[in-house]
Amino acid sequence: MTNLKPLLLILPLGTATLTAQAAEPTTIQAEKQVAGYYQYQAGDIQITALLDGTNFMSPSLFKDITQQQVQQILKKYYADQDKGVQTSINAFLINTGKSLVLVDSGAASCFGAHLGSVLTNLKISGYQPEQVDTILLTHLHPDHVCGISKDGIANFPNATVYVSDDEAKYWLDSKQAAKLPKEKQANYLGTVEKIKQAIAPYQAKQRFKTYKLGDDIQDFKVINTAGHTPGHFSYELKTKGESIVFIGDIVHSHTVQFDQPETAIEYDIDPKKAVETRLKQFANFAKNGQTIAAPHLPFPGIGHIYSADGKSYQWIPIHFKD
Repeated sequence: MTNLKPLLLILPLGTATLTAQAAEPTTIQAEKQVAGYYQYQAGDIQITALLDGTNFMSPSLFKDITQQQVQQILKKYYADQDKGVQTSINAFLINTGKSLVLVDSGAASCFGAHLGSVLTNLKISGYQPEQVDTILLTHLHPDHVCGISKDGIANFPNATVYVSDDEAKYWLDSKQAAKLPKEKQANYLGTVEKIKQAIAPYQAKQRFKTYKLGDDIQDFKVINTAGHTPGHFSYELKTKGESIVFIGDIVHSHTVQFDQPETAIEYDIDPKKAVETRLKQFANFAKNGQTIAAPHLPFPGIGHIYSADGKSYQWIPIHFKD
């Protein structure tokens, strides 16, 4: 009987140990990324960068460069390679103090549910769509124009939409499709359908207007940067001590096309001219130091272009300011 006492003391301790081992581990769930907007002060002008979403492109879309070379460039810049070549889709809201101007508008639902956050982020940033009085489109590709309306209703009911006359003629002239190679006509007509749906509410109210080189719109100077599309234009706004250029699609990748700026992309309608435009503008921006706002560079897409040798370039993002 004397040997039972130690056994009785051990049993409860062993039971407790087994119970602890069987308990479920605690799981802390990861949180989702917050909404995307960033406010940048340029002199007396406030620019709000609005993220529409992040997209990934196949390396095969880049011309005159092997996929292996693309992968090497991505690796050099520590860029994520798992899904392809990353690109942002950004729009920019400019508060001049007397006007609220939106440059490009995102893709809305034209390319899937992973895009289409411009309108939401605009509201979260403290503004309302009704306050926007001017929309400047760099060109009419759906990831720039689709965000201006939804289901036949204008998202910005008090805004007038501007695009270059050359761009409007290319996409809205009914005779244009017949001029294209047959293998490109279906894609062209599909794009035209999306464009027409987006701009229809503004056309109905005579709020869709075109301009020509030399025109100024709400103090923005228009710059001909054709190549990506025939009527692709960029917009320059000068403020106190700073010049900001909203460059549109003269570049799609902050890695591939800065390291190898001669590389065109499948989306360019005139690849040769697109490359010429990029080389000319990059050299100008690197020399003169303009602040750049780009729809397809990593959010917020605002920064500067630097070149050490005049041949390859680097994207220098702005530093975060609170």
